[in-house]
Amino acid sequence: MAQEPVIRIQGLLTRFGSTVVHQDLDLEVRRGEILGLVGGSGSGKSVLLNTIIGLRRPDGGRIEVLGQDMGRLDPAARRRLSRRWGVLFQDGALFSSLTVRQNVEVPLATHTRISPGLRAELAEVKIALAGLPPDAAHKYPSELSGGMRKRAGLARAIALDPDILFLDEPTAGLDPIGAAAFDSLVAELQRALGLTILMVTHDLDSLYTVCDRVAVLLDRRIRIGTIEELMTDPHPWIADYFGGPRGRAAEGAHARARAAAEAGG
Repeated sequence: MAQEPVIRIQGLLTRFGSTVVHQDLDLEVRRGEILGLVGGSGSGKSVLLNTIIGLRRPDGGRIEVLGQDMGRLDPAARRRLSRRWGVLFQDGALFSSLTVRQNVEVPLATHTRISPGLRAELAEVKIALAGLPPDAAHKYPSELSGGMRKRAGLARAIALDPDILFLDEPTAGLDPIGAAAFDSLVAELQRALGLTILMVTHDLDSLYTVCDRVAVLLDRRIRIGTIEELMTDPHPWIADYFGGPRGRAAEGAHARARAAAEAGG
């Protein structure tokens, strides 16, 4: 079951006018893994995420999520399927006129018939799971720091106890301490809730710290594997990305942290 793909993409074609972004793209995301998605600017990482969750229709190919062919679903079936994933967009995408608790309640109000009182209680549980203090529930997005807004967005993304979590640049704009804390939170939630996570990121520390495998968007297609496997790939972009100064620094920091954990255990 651990190797079962919960997302399967075959022969994906994505284009904007005459510009082809993805062509013959194949990808499988395994149940229970954290998969990092990286690529150069303009390679179509966020476009791919948006296509998987149905915000954009593919120009060709097939996308299956949780065993269901997205291209064959009617609106009602697509809506039911969307309850089984949560999305954290890069900017949090919170409603500015709603408090944090009200933001987290939105998917609960949209997809369930539970009472307002129970809805509020569940929202507060999710807020706590996202690592926010209780008083954050009554604050508006404008009253939160960037890191707290991301946590609020994460609380909303897990409101419906999803099977899959999509994260779009979750640590972008955070300082190193905040980014490391968010990585730890993501890993903790994945273990506690049994999530499958697809994470678009540029953060090399995140890739080394929490990702089981990495998918690299190159030349309109995907190359996928562990970081160690990818580093044997001769493509110059991969060599520069993982073997450059930042990549070596992230690798070294990860090795030191792992050694310290093993020594302490």
